[in-house]
Amino acid sequence: MKSYSKKIELKGIENQWHTIQLPNEVFQNMNSNLTDIRVYGVTATDTIEAPYIHNVSKAIDANSFISFNLLNTVNNAKGFFYTYEVQEKETINEIKLSIKDTNFNWLVTLEGSQNQQEWFTLLDDYRILSIMNDQTEYSFTTLKFSDANFKFYRLLIKSPEKPNLESVKILKKAKKAPQYRDYTNRSFNVFEEEKNTIINVDLKSRAPLNLLELSVDDKIDYYRPITIQYLIDSVKTEKGYHYNYRTMATRTLSSIEENSFQLPGTMAQKLRIIVSNNDNQPLIFSNISIKGYIHSLTTRFTEPATYFLVYGKINDKSPNYDIAKTSISIPENISSLEFGDTINIPKSAIKTTPPLFENQWWLWSILTIIILSLGYFTIRMMKKEI
Repeated sequence: MKSYSKKIELKGIENQWHTIQLPNEVFQNMNSNLTDIRVYGVTATDTIEAPYIHNVSKAIDANSFISFNLLNTVNNAKGFFYTYEVQEKETINEIKLSIKDTNFNWLVTLEGSQNQQEWFTLLDDYRILSIMNDQTEYSFTTLKFSDANFKFYRLLIKSPEKPNLESVKILKKAKKAPQYRDYTNRSFNVFEEEKNTIINVDLKSRAPLNLLELSVDDKIDYYRPITIQYLIDSVKTEKGYHYNYRTMATRTLSSIEENSFQLPGTMAQKLRIIVSNNDNQPLIFSNISIKGYIHSLTTRFTEPATYFLVYGKINDKSPNYDIAKTSISIPENISSLEFGDTINIPKSAIKTTPPLFENQWWLWSILTIIILSLGYFTIRMMKKEI
């Protein structure tokens, strides 16, 4: 346990299984990949390591594609109609369109019916588009709507020319929403630099980041490439500090989608978001929200002891526990543990060997004797040669 830097006493252990929800403060001293977490119990004669399963509150997807038939394709002055029949009675909430055309901006209407006589509107003037040029490459062709259960679906694409519709996928997107923890901003500032808008964010502490949400006040249509970076280090120079950033994600800021971006679980405290405006007027950003998944440990305690959550060890490897690999029956509704104070783990003092001569006068005295001896023997040799 002495090889780690921090420990927090765990309180309220009454059963074999408990949950430990990692508090924000621990991420400040952990490795970026969260491998340096241990649960140690201390007894009068021994130290016990309690195994755990590391849980992350990610979304759970259970997408299922629905079989269907294309019944007909017709067009009139309104646009092009596609009618689909679902083979089995299924609930759907998403249709993915694969369109080969580029640089289009179309409105679509989606309707549902049980008998093709009475139609009910699911989406009206829903925008799909594709932009491809030297500055932007962006496409949005997914229809998202509330759960619907009809036998027939009719899609109207309001285009003057027939769309090159390569494929259609109808599916039910069942998702268990993720749970997030909000991280507070210590500072948030926005400024313009050349044709870019730069947003700097400084969180109160270092944390694993999974979601970034931007609030844009403008009501106009916009499609802007953005780059999300995080600070890796800084160097002090004569002109001040030079900050080195690394890119964690590149996305597109769009007025037709939610400006909510998934991040790859990067451990960071300072962020920089670069919005490429090209020749457009800069957008107005009123707020930014940064969140992360909740990390918890499902831990098994088998012996009475004083247990600690221990962390903070450079280049530590992930533990190898049986309970993380095998199917173990874990009770439902296990209780969470409370925390004591965070304690710095003292390090053993490094023993250093003192120098042979701590006083410099000893060194100078020895050097003087050596020089005089060399001089004496040199003079004797010269006299012998004479």
